[in-house]
Amino acid sequence: MILFKGMRRVQSQLRTPVELVLIRYSTAATISSQDDRGVTLAPPVSHPGKVQHLPDSQITWMPSPYTMPGKTFSQYKKLSKFRLTSLVVITTMGGYAMAPAAFDPTTFAMCTLGTGLVSAAANAINQYHEVPFDSQMSRTKNRVLVTGQMTPLHAVTFAAASATAGLSMLYFGVNGLTAALGAGNLFLYTTIYTPMKRISIVNTWVGSIVGAIPPLMGWAGCAGTLDAGAMILAGILYAWQFPHFNALSWNLRPDYSRAGYRMMAVTNPGLCRRTALRYSVAIAGLSAMAPVLDVTNYWFALETLPLNAYFAYLAYKFYEKSDSGSSRKLFRFSLIHLPALMLLFLANKKEWYFSKPAGEENKKESTYNAIKQSASSLGNVLPVAVAEGPR
Repeated sequence: MILFKGMRRVQSQLRTPVELVLIRYSTAATISSQDDRGVTLAPPVSHPGKVQHLPDSQITWMPSPYTMPGKTFSQYKKLSKFRLTSLVVITTMGGYAMAPAAFDPTTFAMCTLGTGLVSAAANAINQYHEVPFDSQMSRTKNRVLVTGQMTPLHAVTFAAASATAGLSMLYFGVNGLTAALGAGNLFLYTTIYTPMKRISIVNTWVGSIVGAIPPLMGWAGCAGTLDAGAMILAGILYAWQFPHFNALSWNLRPDYSRAGYRMMAVTNPGLCRRTALRYSVAIAGLSAMAPVLDVTNYWFALETLPLNAYFAYLAYKFYEKSDSGSSRKLFRFSLIHLPALMLLFLANKKEWYFSKPAGEENKKESTYNAIKQSASSLGNVLPVAVAEGPR
């Protein structure tokens, strides 16, 4: 087996993923295209049939793990899977905005930031566990832990700090229910979903539960409780994961197979296609239930009908053709479908609460009047000297 380090070939007899990772951690080379004077170096002359070696003067060897100055923040973004974490935060914000309670800027900020930190911690632990397997996939082979840009201890420390800060924000700045949902989701993602990816295709269903919990956290952060409306949001996020991920994984089957991941697209392609279609239709049904449960007005069901219908149509074409083109179209539209659906939720919310609900204010006023009336009655039955006090 020949490993390529930049432009230099290295003979190797590696057989296992672990050995492959060890060689990545032992040395990492970066080829400089310029010498110290800024002059571009000429490429080496190629001789067919011979192993080419670059002169030592053209190679800058850097020990691995290594830290590039000014790149620490960028490495943290990659470790936390910034785009995925951003999607988690957006769905949390959507859940908070849709809850039938008054909007509180402080609680909203703490809920958003706390959820983002917990998500970053979960993704860091996920990458820590999957280094040997990520190194075999084209999509993940350049992650910071695989390439040695960050030590495993550094990654775990980052995860521990993020999880502690995030859960503390959720507990002390929001409420206990939101913190419990965050802690449960962190455990589910790192302890159950991550190892299950190499054991059973059930991992996709578990991962969908992980994706459905953030809007519940936002709802609980605003209202303090969970009701049927929260379950509509969670159900839509749960169902959306299947057409989204199944379409993504379809074109990554060689990667997943090489790394040993048990994905529907690899082990049961037919189920992969059917599941994507079924859950795309389920999204339309859940959207129709939103006005029935007083989450939105009835315009929402009408406005989401063409959006969900086209999503289901793309899922059907994926089920029918099962090629790279249909899967790519479904995946790309899923990235548009979810934000558009969330915006329609907000635009058609049943009732907005910019202050405490009128019912709550009336309840407090009624309680105050009852206490005042009781005190007045008590004064009438007491002796005059007690009621009026000493003269």
